[in-house]
Amino acid sequence: MEVVNVELGERAYPIYVGAGCLRELGSRLAETWCETRVAVVTNSTIANLYLEPAVSALAAARFEPAVIQIPDGEEHKNLAWLAFVYDRLIDAGIDRGGAVIALGGGVVGDLTGFAAATYMRGISCVQVPTTLLAQIDASVGGKTAINHPAGKNLIGAFKQPRFVLADVECLQSLPRREFVAGLAEVVKTAAILDARLFALLESELAAVLRQDRDLLIDVVRTCCQLKALVVAEDETEGGYRAILNFGHTVGHAIESLTDYTTFLHGEAVAMGMVAATRVSHRLGICDREVVARVTSLLQRCGLPIEIPADLHRDALALAMRTDKKARGGSIKFVCLEEIGTTRFERLTCEDIVRHI
Repeated sequence: MEVVNVELGERAYPIYVGAGCLRELGSRLAETWCETRVAVVTNSTIANLYLEPAVSALAAARFEPAVIQIPDGEEHKNLAWLAFVYDRLIDAGIDRGGAVIALGGGVVGDLTGFAAATYMRGISCVQVPTTLLAQIDASVGGKTAINHPAGKNLIGAFKQPRFVLADVECLQSLPRREFVAGLAEVVKTAAILDARLFALLESELAAVLRQDRDLLIDVVRTCCQLKALVVAEDETEGGYRAILNFGHTVGHAIESLTDYTTFLHGEAVAMGMVAATRVSHRLGICDREVVARVTSLLQRCGLPIEIPADLHRDALALAMRTDKKARGGSIKFVCLEEIGTTRFERLTCEDIVRHI
């Protein structure tokens, strides 16, 4: 098992990456200061796959886990289901000495993390991501949130976990579409931070797609290391951490306009990355080769690259104005200079849609 440390002083924590490491959940939690009464938050899909081994691992370490189950789907990452989680935590008698464990993908991780940040003014949480998207991105860095009808992740808090446990064997049960959608965030991380990783994806994509175990552990570990470095430099996204939003400005607008039901998050981000790279090129920031490489890799992954024609540019611009990164009608937009190098440009929403 590989260990990546997120260096945040007193809030520092490890990320464990391996195959079959879900069985270590209880022993790893026992290494931290935590009372025996804990809660596991999961969804109906993950419960059928991994709830029993997670609960057994906790029980073997003398924990008493209560189970809180929510429906599957981004549309449930809202205030109503957050209130449901609060109610179940109260019913289970979870107090400030306990912990909340997020077992699932990004929706479960975001909702559970935000509940942990606010329940009793904050209790410990542990992230056990079961999707590729969550393992390399959503579970790392402490950003938690729920959606609002006006926009994605508009209500949230920073809440660093006690630790992250990423078992790549969990990825074998993902539907092909969800695994591929997670690759969008892998491509994003490589595009903005690591030209070597990007080249590896280009050359070894077939092995990644068939989930070669050792290669997958290496990819997940590398992405976690890269994100950990960014988070350590800018924990609360006051500046540099905003590079992780590459592709997300347009991607979030696409999700919002389609009510979070048409595209998976990674699919929307893939379209957003192509759009952001085109904007970069049309502003003279990168050359055509960069656009071609990003577009080609995403397309080879099996991800969508073109924004649907029925999502009109005016509607996209309006959706971007409600983005939490918008200030005074403009956005600090992440542009690509070359593979592995970015820069920020302050652009209006109209400027962005004009160039995509």
